[in-house]
Amino acid sequence: MASQDWLALTALSSQRSAPSTGPQLGRGNNRAGMDMMTPETLQRPIIFGEVLFDRFTDEASGQVTEVLGGAPFNVAWHLHAFAQAPGPRRVQPPRLISRVGRDSLGTRILAAMAEQDMDTSLVQQDDRHPTGTVEVSLRQGEPSYDILSERAYDFIDATAVPKVAPGTLLYHGTLAARHCVSAAALRQLRDNGEPSVFVDVNLRAPWWTTEQVATLIDGATYIKLNADELAILAPPGDSLEARARALIDSNGLSTAFITLGAEGALAVTASGECLRLGPPRVERFVDAVGAGDGFSSVLILGLLRGWPLQLTLERAQAFASAIVGQRGATSREPTFYRSFSEQWIAP
Repeated sequence: MASQDWLALTALSSQRSAPSTGPQLGRGNNRAGMDMMTPETLQRPIIFGEVLFDRFTDEASGQVTEVLGGAPFNVAWHLHAFAQAPGPRRVQPPRLISRVGRDSLGTRILAAMAEQDMDTSLVQQDDRHPTGTVEVSLRQGEPSYDILSERAYDFIDATAVPKVAPGTLLYHGTLAARHCVSAAALRQLRDNGEPSVFVDVNLRAPWWTTEQVATLIDGATYIKLNADELAILAPPGDSLEARARALIDSNGLSTAFITLGAEGALAVTASGECLRLGPPRVERFVDAVGAGDGFSSVLILGLLRGWPLQLTLERAQAFASAIVGQRGATSREPTFYRSFSEQWIAP
């Protein structure tokens, strides 16, 4: 495929995550979280949500290919890999809170994490519910998704979830909060630990309503969403920037990151800063799976390391552009991550 702008491929790169249908989340720490973000409290970010397998069925042969993923898992994988890369400003690896079935797919997930020396201590195992899967069908090249319900990640046990230190960065999407059980665990994390919350929005029918997504955004610190999602969730305004500011003001957010398709990306802060970034040219394109998760992971890395906002956006976009040049959402090669870390040694 010819070179492309990776952000123009957002619809393909997004994981099949969806907003919550669970109970409302109470207001947690929001703008104050920025002031609480210190190396001591933010070295170990918490990633909450689904780990699953995408099951691709070949249209011609009927052969099924299973690919490990889930947006929170991909973000945790990237952050862990960056934590292993050498450099003067390394951060500690993340902790992933999720749940898998006590089945063959769950065993494969835990084995893949162990192979990379990822922390599995907060990945619960479920005797009753199977590991998460998404059935992906290709018809004339066009994918359709069936996000199966009642999966293990819908039943994350709140009693096994640790209390986080104030100011810890907590990343979550929306799919893992669709069921009341996991939603209760997420609510406990947000309400009891006073984390700085990074919400990665992805609206996938039938797993969301405007009211339910609003409960996830309310009280968060950071939000990432695309232009279409901004139009749905933000108060009226005469420009993207105005709508982003209105969303920030109405929910007590610190920063909104908006992906703009072929036009690049936008960041708006509560302090009035507004930055736009044009899309890069991608010389090698393999697939767009996980590009948005790569973008989110480097946004988080920049927050943890205290990078300037403009630099964070540029580095997030550069990393996402590299993701589309390989097969799949993550890489098992340490050199892939080390090459970026070496470029990013300077703050």
